[in-house]
Amino acid sequence: MFKMLRGVFGVLCLAHAALAHAVLNIEIIGAGEHQIPVAIVPFAGDAQLAQAINEVVSSDLQRSGLFRLVDPAGKAPHEPGEVNYADWQGADGLAIGSVEQQANGRIEARFRLLDVVKRSELMGQAVSAADGQVRAVAHRVADLIYEKLTGDQGVFSTRIAYVNRHGQQYRLIVADSDGYNEQIVLTQNDPIMSPAWSPDGSHLAYVSFESGHAVVYVQSLYINQRKVVANFPGSNSAPAWSPDGKQLAIVLSRDGSSQIYLVRADGSGLKRLTFSEAIDTEPNFSPDGQFLLFASDRGGSVQIYRMPVEGGLAQRLTFGGGANFSPRHSPDGSGFVFAHLNNGKFYIASQDFQTGQMQLITDGGWEKKPSYAPNGKLILFASEARGRGILATVSSDGRVRQHMFTQNGDAREPVWGPHL
Repeated sequence: MFKMLRGVFGVLCLAHAALAHAVLNIEIIGAGEHQIPVAIVPFAGDAQLAQAINEVVSSDLQRSGLFRLVDPAGKAPHEPGEVNYADWQGADGLAIGSVEQQANGRIEARFRLLDVVKRSELMGQAVSAADGQVRAVAHRVADLIYEKLTGDQGVFSTRIAYVNRHGQQYRLIVADSDGYNEQIVLTQNDPIMSPAWSPDGSHLAYVSFESGHAVVYVQSLYINQRKVVANFPGSNSAPAWSPDGKQLAIVLSRDGSSQIYLVRADGSGLKRLTFSEAIDTEPNFSPDGQFLLFASDRGGSVQIYRMPVEGGLAQRLTFGGGANFSPRHSPDGSGFVFAHLNNGKFYIASQDFQTGQMQLITDGGWEKKPSYAPNGKLILFASEARGRGILATVSSDGRVRQHMFTQNGDAREPVWGPHL
């Protein structure tokens, strides 16, 4: 029996596959230690839809670095009874199915994932979405395959946000995790910084300099309306959402040095959290909402600290040579990722709360602003290549990397969106 998964995927309207274009060109570097061989048979049914789904699913699985695609070599079973398992001995998993456009205009893909080694069915699913959302259907199919074969939640259906600078123009962009279906949230000739997703993916907080100094805004991605959250004298910066979406941690210099404050999402209820003589900045909530990570130079060099959201003493977490910036909790709360500066190079590093051990997971260069994928298996960050700013990802073990080039200009300030 198929489980029916129906609905519209994504917060924002997705373009038709024929019209969708990639904002980011992706290069894959490295691979997982043990790649899973899997064959994706082009689905039966509407040929154009089947081709689009096959391309997206195959690309998603390849980008993860965890799968090795096995060429179907002209074999085209679409039902379990048509499968001769002896023909697929080079694969561990085999995906077959069909796709059609229904009378009401919706697209439905029905597929099965088979275990070639055990000669059994692992799962049967149907995924449907509105007309024009074939890429959303394909991303969901890829997520389901990924989840069944790895045991981890997929992130192909998620979205990312980043800032693109081209000449004097700045654009705040939201796109699918593979760079397709771009939406321009804001365009202006003044810097845009620090985009942050609300927990439900419906809003972005960000910093804009359009009024001559840094101001924090929150903008709806449904209706494209925005409001000012913080516009105090001095600098207003570094917004970070609480897990329940009811408040933000922000950094204000209204009382002197940059300090961390809490504010409700509508801009009310301002409360100061840190009271140091140093610069305290870049806050990030723990998944349970009980703690904040932040960067501070209160010890001389910039290091990572943690404190209770309700206030209290801050605990220093990073030591040793170099400086550390932009801490972000892992989704499971077991550790955090950050940018590490040493001998003139920025690295992406991770650290476990229990052991306190730091691990460098990139080779170093200009690598900043890390952001976890919602499953904790990939980290998105800003980097440089070929003389311009790019986005990059690295797996949490450092084995798989991607470079993501914008068509024009520099990419900066990336942040990975939540599961929807």
